[in-house]
Amino acid sequence: MVSISGPPTPAFSAEFNLPWYVKLATFFLSSKVRRTAEKQNIDYKFLFMKVNGYKLAKINGLVDAGKIIPVIDKVFPFAQTNEALKYVENGRAKGKVVIKMI
Repeated sequence: MVSISGPPTPAFSAEFNLPWYVKLATFFLSSKVRRTAEKQNIDYKFLFMKVNGYKLAKINGLVDAGKIIPVIDKVFPFAQTNEALKYVENGRAKGKVVIKMI
C-alpha cells in the first residue's frame, strides 16, 4: 500500500536524512498503520508527492493498466462542487471524491 496522506514512516525520514527526533516521531506516528498493514501481509510505504508531469503520467499508466485501483467514494456533478467539498470536509469520505466535469 502506498499513501500520500497517511502518516510518514521512519523509512521516509531516513530517505530524506531527517533529524533523529523526526525519525522517532514518524516511528510513533506510523506505528498503528504499519502494524495493521503487517497483520494483513501488506507492505506500507509513505510517498511524498511533488508536482511532476513525468511521474503523474507514470501513475496514470499504472491506473490505466489496472495496477493501481483508486477507491471512489462518491461522484458529484460540477454544479455540486460546494456539496462535494463539504462532504470531504466532514470526514465522511471513504475513498476519493470525484467532481465530474462533463
